Amino acid sequence: MADIPGSVSMEDVARLAGVSTATVSRTLRGLPNVADETRDRVLQAAQSLSYVVSPFASRLATGRTHTVGVIVPYASRWFFGQIVAGAESVLREHSLDLLLYNLGDIPARQRFFGQLPLRRRVDAVLTVAMQFADAELSALGSLGVPIVAVGHDVPGAGCVRIDDVAAAATAVQHLVGLGHRRIGMISTYNDQSMFLPVAHARRRAYAETLAKAGIPLSEDLVVSVPHGMNGGEQAMRRLLTLPEPPTAVFAESDELAFGALSALRRTGRHVSVIGFDDHELSALLDLTTVRQRVFEQGVLAAGMLRRAMTTSGWTPEELLMPTTLVLRASTWPVAVRTVDAG
Repeated sequence: MADIPGSVSMEDVARLAGVSTATVSRTLRGLPNVADETRDRVLQAAQSLSYVVSPFASRLATGRTHTVGVIVPYASRWFFGQIVAGAESVLREHSLDLLLYNLGDIPARQRFFGQLPLRRRVDAVLTVAMQFADAELSALGSLGVPIVAVGHDVPGAGCVRIDDVAAAATAVQHLVGLGHRRIGMISTYNDQSMFLPVAHARRRAYAETLAKAGIPLSEDLVVSVPHGMNGGEQAMRRLLTLPEPPTAVFAESDELAFGALSALRRTGRHVSVIGFDDHELSALLDLTTVRQRVFEQGVLAAGMLRRAMTTSGWTPEELLMPTTLVLRASTWPVAVRTVDAG
C-alpha cells in the first residue's frame, strides 16, 4: 500500500507498533486474521503519527474500489429508501462508498445490463427486491464479486428477506377472523410484476388464504393499480362502485392503504383496511398493518456484504426476518361494521 509523498510512511507506523508493514496494511484495510491486541497497537501507532492512507493509492495497491453497487427498482420509494439508508449506515462506518443504480423501467434496465457499468467499479453488489432473467444473472455473476439480495432470493447470492407469503397470509387471515367474507385486495401485480416479486407473493397469499377459509375468489375484488397513495385511492373508489362492495380490503403496501383510507374518508364509507410494512406514518393514521423491520434489513444486508468481502471462501447466507401483525383502529369485526352513510 503506497503512501502520500512527504507524509509519514507505513514503515514508520510498523516500526512504532513493532510489526511488519504487511500487518499494518492488513489492519488499516480492515482485513481479518489480525489479532485484537496487534490491531489496537497498529491503530494507536497510526493515530499518534497522524498517519493517513491515500484512498487512491490504496485502491491501486489492493485492486479494491472500496465501493458497493446498489441496484433498486425505485430509489424514491419509502421501502427502498429505508433499505439503502440502513445499508449506508454500515458501509459508512467501514469507509465504503455506495454507488446507486435505479432500474425502474425497461429502458433503464436494458441500458444497465447492456453496459454493465459496475464492472471494475465495485467490490460487492446489493440488490433490493429485484427479479433477474437468466442473462441478467449471468451478467452480474461475471463481475466476480459477492452479491447480497434484500427481499427476494437471487441464485448464488446471500439473502436477507421476510416470508412475504406467510406475512401477507397473516394480514388476510386477520380479516377472515373478524368475520369478513367480501375481502378485496389492492395490488401492484399488473403494474410491477416484472420488477417486484413481492407483488406475486402477496397476491398468491391473498388467494390461498381465502381458499383455505372456503371463500370463493372474486376477480372483481382484486384491483391492480400503480404504486402509491393515488393508486390506492383510485382502487378503493373502484371497489366502492361494485354492486356488492367489500367489507374489508388488504392493501399490498401501507402507501396503497393510505390512499384507500383517503378515499373512504372523502366518501364517508366504512371498510376495514389492513396494510403491509408499518410505514412511519401508519401509526399516525391508525392503520392496522404487518410490520417488517425495513431499515434493519438494510443494516443486516450490509453486514453480510462486509463478511463476504473480508472472509475467504465466504458461502452465501440467508437471513429470514420476522414480521408482526400490528393491530390499530382501521380494522374491526364485520358484525359491528358501521352502517355506510347514505
